[in-house]
Amino acid sequence: MKYVKPTKFSYLPKPLALLDVLGLFECDPFGNSLLVKRILIGTIGWFTYARYTVVNRIEIEGTENIENLPINNVLFLSNHQTYFADVIAFFHIFCSVKWGFKNTLLPPMYLFGPRARNYYVAASETMKKGVLARLFSMGGAITVERSWRADGRDVKREVDTSAGEKVGKALAHGWVVSFPQGTTSPYAPVRKGTAHMIMQNQPIVVPIVINGFRRAFDKKGLRFKKRNTLLTVRIKPPLQIDPNDSVDDIVAKVRAAIEQDVPDWVGSKE
Repeated sequence: MKYVKPTKFSYLPKPLALLDVLGLFECDPFGNSLLVKRILIGTIGWFTYARYTVVNRIEIEGTENIENLPINNVLFLSNHQTYFADVIAFFHIFCSVKWGFKNTLLPPMYLFGPRARNYYVAASETMKKGVLARLFSMGGAITVERSWRADGRDVKREVDTSAGEKVGKALAHGWVVSFPQGTTSPYAPVRKGTAHMIMQNQPIVVPIVINGFRRAFDKKGLRFKKRNTLLTVRIKPPLQIDPNDSVDDIVAKVRAAIEQDVPDWVGSKE
C-alpha cells in the first residue's frame, strides 16, 4: 500500500477553511457537501435498517480486518448480487465500525454520525434510472460508463478513460467499494480495469464475500423477494499484492478472493 495523504476540500477559501472545525463547509473531491452526505447516508440508513435486521437477518464477519484501516486509499472489492442492497449494507457496516461496533449493526446509534468518506463505483446508466437512484448517487456514487454492457445488453464502446481519475480522487479522500465483475451475474469474469486501478493507486485491497442478497431482494435491491433470509457479509484480511504481479495475476487473485472462480459444476453445463 502506498501512503497517500488524505485530501481535504472546502467551499471556503483556505484561510477561512481552517476555522471550520466542525466541517460544516467541507466537501468531497467532486464538490458534494460532506454535511449533506452525512444527512443523506443517515436518512437512507434509517429507512433501510429494518431490511437487514428485522425483515431479514444479517450476519457480519471480519470487521476486525477494517477497524484500524487508514481513512483513505482503501479499496473494497466484492462479488455483486443487487444494484443497491449490497452497497447500502456496506455503508451500514462502515459506519458501525467507525463507532466501535464489531460484527453487528445493533443498536443503530451509528446512524446519528455516519461516515461520509465512502464511495462506490456504479454504472452511470443505473444511477440515472429514477429518483431513488439519483438520490443514492448523491451518497457517494462514482459513475462510470461500462464499455462492455449497457441496459442489460452486451455492447462494445470506448473505455471510459475518466473512470480511473475519478476512482483515484475518491481513494485519496476515503474508502471506495467496487464490484470488479461489473455485473450481478455470478461467476462473471473480473474486469482487467480493476487490476489497472490497483496498480495505479496501490491501495489497501480488502475482499468482501456476500450471500443471500439475491434471494432476499430483486435485482435493484429495492423490493423484497423473500423475507426472513440470512444475509452474510464476510470481510476478509487485506489482499497481498506483489509489485511484480501482472494484470492477469491480480485478476486471478481478486477472482479467488471474492470466491468467483467458476466451479466445475457450472462448466459441466456448457
